[in-house]
Amino acid sequence: MNDLTSLINLWSDSTPVSSLVWLTIIITLLYLGRTQAHQLIFSSFRMLHTSLRLWARSISQLIGRLKQRNKEVLLAAGKAEVQTKIEREFNRISAIVQRDLSQYPALHREIKTAIETVETDYQNCAESAPLPPAWGDVVATITALPSNGDPTVNKILENIKQSIDDAHSQSLSAYQKAGSNRHKVLAKMQPDWRQLDNKMDLVKDKVDSLEERGQIIDQQMEEYQSIRSGEDKAASILATSSLTQFFIAGLVLTIAALGGLINFQLIALPMSEMVGGTSYIGSVKTSDIAALVIILIEIAMGLFLLESLRITHLFPMIGSMDDKMRHRMMIISFSILFILAGIEASLAYMRDLLAMDHEALQQSLMSTNTSGSQVTAEGSSAQFRWIPSVGQMIMGFILPFALAFIAIPLESFIHSLRTVLGLFAIAILRTLHLVLRSSASLVTQMSKVIISLYDLVIMVPLSIENVMAKRARKTTNKPTYKQTAEVDLVSESTHAD
Repeated sequence: MNDLTSLINLWSDSTPVSSLVWLTIIITLLYLGRTQAHQLIFSSFRMLHTSLRLWARSISQLIGRLKQRNKEVLLAAGKAEVQTKIEREFNRISAIVQRDLSQYPALHREIKTAIETVETDYQNCAESAPLPPAWGDVVATITALPSNGDPTVNKILENIKQSIDDAHSQSLSAYQKAGSNRHKVLAKMQPDWRQLDNKMDLVKDKVDSLEERGQIIDQQMEEYQSIRSGEDKAASILATSSLTQFFIAGLVLTIAALGGLINFQLIALPMSEMVGGTSYIGSVKTSDIAALVIILIEIAMGLFLLESLRITHLFPMIGSMDDKMRHRMMIISFSILFILAGIEASLAYMRDLLAMDHEALQQSLMSTNTSGSQVTAEGSSAQFRWIPSVGQMIMGFILPFALAFIAIPLESFIHSLRTVLGLFAIAILRTLHLVLRSSASLVTQMSKVIISLYDLVIMVPLSIENVMAKRARKTTNKPTYKQTAEVDLVSESTHAD
C-alpha cells in the first residue's frame, strides 16, 4: 500500500497534482498509441468474430448432413414398411383368390345350369296358337246356307254347326289350360331366377373385394413411389408418424413398467422367505434381485415368443429360422413363461399367507380387554379372506403374460428413437448455431463500443486534433483506419453469412 502511494505521489507531494500528472501522461500515451490500439482491438475481435462464424458455418453444414441422414433413415424405414404392407396386401389378394375364386368353376357351372333351366322353362311356356280365325268364317258360311225346308239338310247343318262349336269349345279349353300351365312354369322359374341373382351377387361381392384391395395397393404404391423419389412431403409424414409411434410406445412402456412394479411387489416378500431376507448383494437385498430377475426372464421369454411368432423383428436370426425350429422355440418359450406364471401365482398366494401370519403375530402381541369384540371382528374378516388371496393369485398369473407383450411397443420405441434423437440433435445444433451467430454479431458491436470508450478516454487530444484539422481545411477523402477496419469487419461478417 505504501509503494502504491509513493508511486502515485511520484511527481508531487500533493496527491491530486501527482494524479493529474499521471492522468496526463496516460492520456498522452493512449493518444500516441491510438492507431496501434485500434489495430489490436479490431484484430482481436475480428479473429474472434471469424472463429465464431466458422464454427457457425461448420454447425450449419453438420445440420445439413444430419438432416440428410435422418431423411435417408426415414425413407429407408418407410420404404421397408410400405413394402411389407404391399406384400401383405398381395398375400391377402392371393388368399382371396385361393379361397373364393378357386370355387369359380363350380360357381360358373351352377350359374350355367340355372340359365339352362330358365331357358328350358321359358321355351316350355311358349304361347300356343289360338283358334284360327277361318273357323268363324266357316261357321258363318254354314249358318247362312239355305235349308229350303229340308229336315235332312237342316239336321246335317245343325250337326256340322254343333261339331264346329264343340271343336271350338275344346280348342278354347285347351288354350286356357295351356295358359295355366305356362303360368305354373313361370312360377317354377322364380326360384331359379333368385338363385341366379344370388350367385351373381356373390360374384359381385368377390370382385368388389378384389377391387378394394386393388385400390389399397394403388394407394400404397403411390406412397412407395413418393418415398422412392425422396420427396420432402413423404419424409415429413414419416417423421410425424415416427414421433407419434415414439410417444405412444413410450406411454405403453410406462404402463408396462408400472405393471412390472406391481408384479415386483407381489413376489418380493415371499422371495425374501425363499432366499433369505438378510442376504445382500452390495446394498440391495438378494430377494429383490431374485424377484427382478424372474420378471426380466418373463419379459425375455415373451420377447422370444413374439419373435418366434414373427410378430416382432428385433432378432432377425429368430425370424430366419426354419419353421420346425421356430415352432420348437415358440413352444419352449411359452412353456417357460407358463411355468413362471404359475410360480408367481404360488408366490402371490404365499405372500397373502405371510401377510396373515404377520397380522396374527401383531394381534397376539397386543394386549386388550375387549377380547369378545376382537373374536367377532376376526371371524368376519376371516370369512372373506379368500377374496384377496384369489385376486393376488390371478394377478400373479396374468401379469407375466401381460408383460410378455411389451416387445411390441419396445420395437416401435426402438425404431422411432433413432428419428427422435436425430430431430433432437438437429434442434440442439440449430440452437447452438443461433447462439454462435448472435455471439459473432455481438462481438462486432462490442468492438465498436470498446473503440468508442477508448476514444472517450482520449477525447481531449482528439478534440484538439479535430479543431486543428478543421483549421487546416484538409479536403482529403482518404478514410481513417477506424472506418477502414469497420468496413472490413462488416464485409467479412457479410461474407461469413
